[in-house]
Amino acid sequence: MTSPLPALIVVDVQRAFDEWEAAGKRRNNPDAVARIADLLKAFRASDAPIFHIRHEGTKPNSSFLPSGTGYAVKDEAREAPGEAVIVKRVNSAFIGTDLEKRLRAGSIATLVICGATTNHCVETTTRMAGNLGFDAQLVRDATWTFDRIGPDGDAHSAEDIHAMTLSNLNREFARIVTTDDVIASLEAVRQ
Repeated sequence: MTSPLPALIVVDVQRAFDEWEAAGKRRNNPDAVARIADLLKAFRASDAPIFHIRHEGTKPNSSFLPSGTGYAVKDEAREAPGEAVIVKRVNSAFIGTDLEKRLRAGSIATLVICGATTNHCVETTTRMAGNLGFDAQLVRDATWTFDRIGPDGDAHSAEDIHAMTLSNLNREFARIVTTDDVIASLEAVRQ
């Protein structure tokens, strides 16, 4: 029997991104972490499963090395006792981890995905979730990214990258939703 409750997948909400901002990198969605905190509160109130994904860097200069300050989870997204923490070393939360096995064991069909960054680990995890047959929902206001320079030297804003990633994933790999959509859906299941 499939679980009526979705699982919340919180991807890489780590302090490395604060360090990137402090170093001058510009991001979009400044309220994304607050929306993630709202999602965590709602999922906890519903006793719905939560999986915290943590990135562990493997290159010597990575901001995500376990020995560095960037590896720590932001306080607003810290796991509560009993919530699963899965450590990954690549962009997808499904590669080299037991995430899929845990989800299947819990008969979980729907995944609500949030975190950082929209066009890297969130996108890769969302694409794989869709390819693996999960009903993936990507929370547009609970994820963010940074400005980037393309291979042609053109500057791309975080807002444009975020919007394009959502457009690429929409309906093919995931449904694009808001925090309010997710919370309303959880409340409807509880009634």
